[in-house]
Amino acid sequence: MNSPNQPLPTFDEVLLCTPQTTAEQVGLFLRRCLIPCSGGEKIYTMLYADELSYDVSCRAEELFQHLQHYNSTYRLIILCNCEREHSYIPSVFSQYKVHMIPQRPLAEIQRYLQHHYRVAQPSSSAASVFKDNMCVGIVSSKRAGMGK
Repeated sequence: MNSPNQPLPTFDEVLLCTPQTTAEQVGLFLRRCLIPCSGGEKIYTMLYADELSYDVSCRAEELFQHLQHYNSTYRLIILCNCEREHSYIPSVFSQYKVHMIPQRPLAEIQRYLQHHYRVAQPSSSAASVFKDNMCVGIVSSKRAGMGK
């Protein structure tokens, strides 16, 4: 985010973990991250890794330990909920833990995201539903199940 021209992460650089995420999905992600290839200097991110099941977490750690020897210059960020810091993945990688506070003002982060998510040629697409021709949006309600 140092420049508005820096691209957003691509689909292969991010793994959004849930309790249903399989060991195979995590394994494919770790292989992309840790096995050197000519893909450039990507930064890989596992989001909510604390939500992985115990079995998947154990297998992920084993695979990580095995594959990290192939590449000493990998870039992997594991984001976890601080309220679940005692789950398996945060515990295993606790020696590398960094408490993160955004270094950019919220307005600057919002401008960066708006730059990347704005529809270039407004048309009769779903993007016209969102404010300022954005192709993504967040719909929320204080009342659950109200037809969002």
